[in-house]
Amino acid sequence: MERTKCLALVGGGVLLGSLSTFVLLRLLQTQKRGVRPKCAENGTTELNGFEGRTVSGKKSDKVVSEDLLKDEIVSEHLSRNIQFFGFESQQKVSASYVVVVGLGGVGSHAASMLLRTGIGKLLLVDFDQMLAPQKLSALRSISYQSFRSHPDYVLDCIDNIDTKVALLAACVRRGLKVISATGAGARADPTRIRIADIRESTNDPLSRSVRHRLKKEYGIEGGITVVFSLEKPKIKLLPFKAPNGEEENPSDYQVVPGFRVRIIPVLGTIPAIFGQIMASYTLTNLAGLQVQTEPIVNFDVDHYHILHQRLIEHEETLHGTSMQVQVDVEEVMYITKELWHGRSAREQHVKDVGRGMWRSINELMLVRWDSTKPASISNLILLKFKEVDEHESRTLDDIKEKEPEFYSRVIAVLKRAENDFGL
Repeated sequence: MERTKCLALVGGGVLLGSLSTFVLLRLLQTQKRGVRPKCAENGTTELNGFEGRTVSGKKSDKVVSEDLLKDEIVSEHLSRNIQFFGFESQQKVSASYVVVVGLGGVGSHAASMLLRTGIGKLLLVDFDQMLAPQKLSALRSISYQSFRSHPDYVLDCIDNIDTKVALLAACVRRGLKVISATGAGARADPTRIRIADIRESTNDPLSRSVRHRLKKEYGIEGGITVVFSLEKPKIKLLPFKAPNGEEENPSDYQVVPGFRVRIIPVLGTIPAIFGQIMASYTLTNLAGLQVQTEPIVNFDVDHYHILHQRLIEHEETLHGTSMQVQVDVEEVMYITKELWHGRSAREQHVKDVGRGMWRSINELMLVRWDSTKPASISNLILLKFKEVDEHESRTLDDIKEKEPEFYSRVIAVLKRAENDFGL
């Protein structure tokens, strides 16, 4: 009996001590780091790095960033990020304010990774518990309130066209950096996911609708980075069936107009990858790390053979020999795709995508930038047939004097080729 009492007292003491220690540690951690998620009634959650400090002002951003990385636990957690970016670049990340709108299959993964990599302030916005007419007005209210402090990046992970268009237009008007997720549903191939300007997004009905609305309602034709898939949707909306099994009109079951009653079938891994890609793109931009995304160029191997042959024929016509051609088909592919993105060096913006780009190959050719140097990987530009004669009749000094912006842009691109090949 005495032994039982003794064991009970010891067990109770251990339990009480453990509980007290846990509560004390939690209290100390809260006082030290001040992590306090703030959930508002309007569908937003705000995560701050330190209690009592704002992260919207530049001075406070620096203080929060430095203090955050001096914390032993936080610096250990972010050690691999610091090794990858460098301490100063990680400070930029930790001083950043990012807004994620939409916390479904895409946004939840993006937000989680941003938080894990030390974003200083993260505002989460989600309206799935609201009825459709309330979404747009609520979003406008949140855009105005949240954007006053000018977030460093906005992630659009909304799947409703009305709110998506309104958010993107608000970001463009305010000059905010934004990356938008297009349709991730009904797709299964992660290797075909790309990052590009919204002008270049193809095979995506959601992106097509958003482009049309942005142009029609706001006069916005591009300048918005999107994550999209080149894969054509494999599955359509499933037929809507009533409880009795008969197919009916989904709109008859909407609580209010625009309320979703069915969705496109989704393979859960694809929207998760979309979210991770958005987080990675945002983080590298905030850290100041230059990443060259893969250009959207829909040429096949035969097209590059054609360009290579045209170059050889042009050299023979112009110089009487092709001995100065120092590139093969593989290098022509690099020049065309990586350097000039499948379009004329004089085109700064995308005009042809999809089948239009295939047709454009019929009017493109590679020519020397500097006629006094060989046709090498760092001295070839892509031009349209009608642009070639004018280019070859001018000197580089003339181009530099009359078109300094074009001259500087070409020099920068050719410099990249030198760096890539160690020339």
